[in-house]
Amino acid sequence: MADIATAFGLVFQPYVLSVILLSAVFGLIVGAIPGLTATMATALLVPVTFFMPPVPAIASIVTATAMAIFSGDIPGALMRIPGTPASAAYTDESYAMTRKGHAETVLGADLVFSVIGGLFGTVVLVVSAPTLAEIALKFSSFEYFWLVLLGLSSAVMISVGDPLKGVVSLLLGLLISAIGLDNPAAYPRFTFGSIELLGSVGLIPMMIGMFAVSEILRYAVEQQGEAHVFKKQIGNVFRGMWGLIKRYPLQTLRGSVLGTAIGALPGAGADIAAWMSYAMSKKFSKEPEKFGTGHIEGIIEAGAANNSALAGAWIPALVFGIPGDSITAIVIGVLYIKGMNPGPTIFIDNPANIYAVFIVFFLANLLMIPFGWAAIKAAKRILDIPRNILMPVILLFCVVGAFAINNSLFAVTVILVFGLAGYLMEENGYPVAPAILGMILGAMLEENFISSMIKSDGRLFGFFERPIAAGLGILTLIVWLWPLVTWRLRAAASSRG
Repeated sequence: MADIATAFGLVFQPYVLSVILLSAVFGLIVGAIPGLTATMATALLVPVTFFMPPVPAIASIVTATAMAIFSGDIPGALMRIPGTPASAAYTDESYAMTRKGHAETVLGADLVFSVIGGLFGTVVLVVSAPTLAEIALKFSSFEYFWLVLLGLSSAVMISVGDPLKGVVSLLLGLLISAIGLDNPAAYPRFTFGSIELLGSVGLIPMMIGMFAVSEILRYAVEQQGEAHVFKKQIGNVFRGMWGLIKRYPLQTLRGSVLGTAIGALPGAGADIAAWMSYAMSKKFSKEPEKFGTGHIEGIIEAGAANNSALAGAWIPALVFGIPGDSITAIVIGVLYIKGMNPGPTIFIDNPANIYAVFIVFFLANLLMIPFGWAAIKAAKRILDIPRNILMPVILLFCVVGAFAINNSLFAVTVILVFGLAGYLMEENGYPVAPAILGMILGAMLEENFISSMIKSDGRLFGFFERPIAAGLGILTLIVWLWPLVTWRLRAAASSRG
């Protein structure tokens, strides 16, 4: 109890609270700008943390990343441009709701269920960090291979309309992820002699192109378009939220649980958690036909998942010093610098500081409510801007953001190429979301497959020899074969009838 009291004293002092408030504003701004991710927000804060004591240094990162993950939903809902990759899974759904005139509902749900998911993940982090970390450490390349395949399977589930077109889009994303140096020989692949392509096609430029530039092209081709969307004001974002909580308690819990579990797996993170939760929501929904047309159910589940994954990623980072995602990979370095060496002994050597970090997690998620509301109110001004002014400004930000990633004009070319590709795909009924998912998971799939084949000496049965891998493998095969089984059962029933 003395350590907990000390922790409260470490957090609730003017300097630390000021750092938390400033970090919240910083995170909201970074997350809302397409191309600037929560990882980038963390990286930008690292030099500043050198001049801070341990608690405010970690508090600044925790607060900024939580705010950034949420604020990435705002441009996704208003302009169909995900601010962060974690928001990309349900950007189309959010924008469809905005087009229907329900911007305040979708933004309110983004805010409220992000807070719920974040608080759930924090509770799990506090209560069962060592236990979950031990489970996460049992995951080898075999388990990750099946997990990635499960994630890729969700591409078919999230496709609206023709599932075959969703598969084609997914395969396109996997092909793009193969560009660069192959694994493990590092031989140039699909580079056509281009030095820039040796480092592969960047996810962020591709995402900006397929979502943002394609939307700008669509507006340029269809001048009338949906200008009325940007004339509607956003009302009370909290209206109806209690009703949604009562209507979708299972989805909220399921998204929070899955997000925390995925976050606790080293290398997974909020992006994969959001995609898998959205796909699971559609799979188990009583109204799957409404997905893609502006349905709140998938947004609730995925929104809860990506914020709960943030806390989940800290579980292996704190207990074993193994990063759960790219954010905690940076955080581990900061922990070492501040003398809070991650590992099982951290709870013995620095108990007050660790409890202070837990308190900051709760505080950051609770602060998201007033700060998120203010960010939404500020963002609604976008709706007053005529699209013939707004679209060129967005294109300018896209170009500048792409260039800023690596200070390279090549990234600008990438966003323009994929902007055109995204426009042509959607005009012909091919969804862009599975292509983004394929790009995210493609490299991870190849890496874990090759590592597993080397470990098993080329034996495919090696993918089923470990208990967890066998369970995930059987589950994956069931997901793949279930549509065929149900089709055969229906065919048999109709022939008897």
